[in-house]
Amino acid sequence: MAQRPVFSVDETNKGLITEKLIEFEYFTGFSRSQKEKSISSLHKAASHKGINSILEVSTKSSSPVGVLLSAFNLSFLSSENKQIFLESVFQGSKIYENNDGPHTDLYNLSPSDVKKDERIDRNKKIIGFQFNNIFWNTEPKTAFYDWLYLNALKFNIENSGNHAYKEVLNYSSFTDIEFNHKKSINCQARSCALYVSLYQKKLLDKALANKESFLEILSKDPFYITQNKYKQKGLFD
Repeated sequence: MAQRPVFSVDETNKGLITEKLIEFEYFTGFSRSQKEKSISSLHKAASHKGINSILEVSTKSSSPVGVLLSAFNLSFLSSENKQIFLESVFQGSKIYENNDGPHTDLYNLSPSDVKKDERIDRNKKIIGFQFNNIFWNTEPKTAFYDWLYLNALKFNIENSGNHAYKEVLNYSSFTDIEFNHKKSINCQARSCALYVSLYQKKLLDKALANKESFLEILSKDPFYITQNKYKQKGLFD
């Protein structure tokens, strides 16, 4: 048995997303068939908890849009009009201690090549992020990743010409079978739930207007509220 979180749109006015840990039968092995069995098991267990309309967001997803939305596949255009991958930008924007980073040359590499770069080290302490000359603190913990992801998703929905991206709006809950909540923080499934929630609450454009507006809106959600300076309020106060 294993546990994975299911991230859902918060249908109330109290926040943006909800997170529920689901216990399910996990099928070991690295083959696609084993991953698909685990995803099916997770979604079935979630449905027994009343959670439906679930999209798996990963390269192992049985849904084409779920595969498209993987951070290793999601790309957008840089300010220099070059195609860059979300995962590469996230890794290249990290700033470590001792003036180490950002390593913006990584933006032009594929996520698989970035993963091999010796400058990306999980053992080094991250003190912030910098992208497009804007500095982001490490708190709230997932804010910078969410910002990148939401902007990349919005870009593809509006500019890619591929209508599949917009199918994300047909779902209300999201999973990532590869995400281990005990080891990692950022999760593409959470980012998708956040995007749909902001869209449904008509807050998406305001949230993505700038960094300050984004952080202020996120501060209304219980997940982020203890991680930043803003005072807790109801989402529509």
